[in-house]
Amino acid sequence: MAGSLRQPYNSVSPVLAVHADWSVSPAKRWMSVARREGERWRIGAPEPVGEAATLAARLLERAAGAAVALGVDFPLGLPRAYARAAGIDDFAAWLARLDPAAPLFHPCANLAEISLGRPFYPLKTVAGAGQMARLAVALGMDGAASLRRAVDCRTARRPAGAPLFWTMGANQCGKAAISGWRDCLLPALAQGLTLRLWPFAGAFHDLLAPDGIAIAETYPAEAMVQTGLRLSGSKRRRSDRSRLAPALHANFTACRHDPVPELIARIEDGFGAAPEGEDAFDSLLGVLGLVRVIDGAPDGTEAGLPGDSAIIRAVEGWVLGQVDPPLPHAPA
Repeated sequence: MAGSLRQPYNSVSPVLAVHADWSVSPAKRWMSVARREGERWRIGAPEPVGEAATLAARLLERAAGAAVALGVDFPLGLPRAYARAAGIDDFAAWLARLDPAAPLFHPCANLAEISLGRPFYPLKTVAGAGQMARLAVALGMDGAASLRRAVDCRTARRPAGAPLFWTMGANQCGKAAISGWRDCLLPALAQGLTLRLWPFAGAFHDLLAPDGIAIAETYPAEAMVQTGLRLSGSKRRRSDRSRLAPALHANFTACRHDPVPELIARIEDGFGAAPEGEDAFDSLLGVLGLVRVIDGAPDGTEAGLPGDSAIIRAVEGWVLGQVDPPLPHAPA
């Protein structure tokens, strides 16, 4: 893997690390919480995220003076082609100015409704090939590939992520972005809480401080790559998730993690038979990737790494810890 471990921010400073696996459905929002205690991490069992609007405040209270690092698996950033067309040169500042009632948060029902002020599409399932390309054209962009940020592209070790503004299908992330921005981040800002969005506000370790929350985009599939975990089969199947137990226990030992007994039981059980077992599983993967960066692994934007770009730091954003370069777009 490109990049080497760097000096950690402080290997014994107290940190509350949280990965929130996001969904439009509150029932499918799960988070895993890890707390650094001395030189070890206590990894808790997955738990419901709870009320989105109060999440940031609850985490600060729970941290009790420790720095808070929050990973979210909804996009933080905009495709550069869209940002250029819309005249946006600072994602974090643009986000902070958004009105939760803005038309932007209402997906378009048809192509005629699409504009730079309403880029999310479609409201409901639409039939026919080439819909992403049509969305790009409606936004004045050059083809479906322009809808993706650099970090959304596939790498040698994971498939591509979905384009930000696309809201249809099992792998779409547009609805999660709408919910995460409108229902979680904007209320926290309105409450006067200090949110430091990475990479827009600086290097990740520089954002860790007890008076606010360092927030980064974290992607469970990318976290699996970073931690060296390999899932045989599908994360949607309980039996396949349970087969990852030995590898997870080995990771805990190697990384000085102390999983609580309830987490051990959940892992052995494959996170249960309920549909949200997949989300709880993803939240654990996400927090392991987050902890890895806090402990000194590259955040992906250091000099010589693929996230080291002015446009990425200002507008597009990056997935925390990704050091693999994006590969060319596959045909849409």
